[in-house]
Amino acid sequence: MSDKSKIEWTDATWNPVTGCTKVSAGCANCYAQTFSERFRGVPNHPFQNGFDLTLRPNRLEWPLLWKEPRRVFVNSMSDLFHEGIPDDYIFKVFEVMEQAEHHTFQVLTKRTPRMAKWVRKYFSNKKIPTNIWMGTSLERQDFYERIEFLKQVPAKVRFLSVEPLLGPIQFKAHDLRALHWVIVGGESGPHSRPMNKEWVTDIKDQCEKHEVPFFFKQWGAYNSQGERVGKKYSGRRLEGRHWNNMPEYAMR
Repeated sequence: MSDKSKIEWTDATWNPVTGCTKVSAGCANCYAQTFSERFRGVPNHPFQNGFDLTLRPNRLEWPLLWKEPRRVFVNSMSDLFHEGIPDDYIFKVFEVMEQAEHHTFQVLTKRTPRMAKWVRKYFSNKKIPTNIWMGTSLERQDFYERIEFLKQVPAKVRFLSVEPLLGPIQFKAHDLRALHWVIVGGESGPHSRPMNKEWVTDIKDQCEKHEVPFFFKQWGAYNSQGERVGKKYSGRRLEGRHWNNMPEYAMR
């Protein structure tokens, strides 16, 4: 957990759970796993158990200690709707997010079927607080059904993280209009896969057509010409500019 973050679309990270298991192609080169496993076996280190799924109840109330409002990425080192996390623990996380109403929480999952089911159960009689944004990751067209489940979640902001983008994605117009924000980014790291510029610009054009805010996070290890230059040198400019669009309800 950090009260500051280098991730371009958030301000801080909060990890009441760490560790995860891989579910799709986007997980192949998971940065969180790579980082965590470096410390497996190190006595008394937070990641002594590597990337094993670990509940961390001692971290639950940390956002309540932050007085300055900020956007908070929830579980950057895990997935809140992982099948190994009990329903009642997820509820405790949501209780804290609701109490810390001065923050905006960004919940991102690849497990949208469980997310949709959980929301139906725990928010059957009340609305999801407006400071809680709900999103899913989508790396290729063959995982498109995640959007169908995300659409069932009545959050004020539903967002899509298309990172790492591993192939072209064609959205159905009504699906894209049901979203409030789309983030796109390429993969970084030693085993990263290239991202085609046309894939990015096509998603950007689709977002513009349907008036969905578009945020371009990074090229990753490969630049816009497809050359492997490293994240430090590839940058995040697309068509000569930075794309930092946020949802209408974004907290500044």
